[in-house]
Amino acid sequence: MIVRLRAHHLLCMLTFVGEGYTSAFTDNYRRIAERLSEGEEIKLVSGPDDICAPLLGEEEPHCFKASVIERDAAALADIAALLGEEIGSGTVLVPDARLLSKLRRNFASGEIRHACLGCEWGELCSRIADSDFSGVLIKAD
Repeated sequence: MIVRLRAHHLLCMLTFVGEGYTSAFTDNYRRIAERLSEGEEIKLVSGPDDICAPLLGEEEPHCFKASVIERDAAALADIAALLGEEIGSGTVLVPDARLLSKLRRNFASGEIRHACLGCEWGELCSRIADSDFSGVLIKAD
């Protein structure tokens, strides 16, 4: 199988420690974290992804808002520059130790956090990054 992620969730997954919008969201994200930790590949998508799924039944899911689409564009630009390659919808990435380490190192330094500006989770993510990503649920061998 493959995990479908939108670009800004490539950043969110780096600091996921089990907190989220709702219990359904968090339970779903935990299952996705397990799959990614087991090495399941990531396929980049435009718009709502596997992490968004529990929120799509809401009256006005934030997953479709312009601000979220802007976060995706900013994350995509930062990560593409970091990896030195063009990436976009349909790109497949392997969440191995090399990729996660590179992303976390550059996330902690702030180099790939343009998508995080104004995010309600920014402070939590900063604390997690400052703790050397202690307690994150997505692991890589």
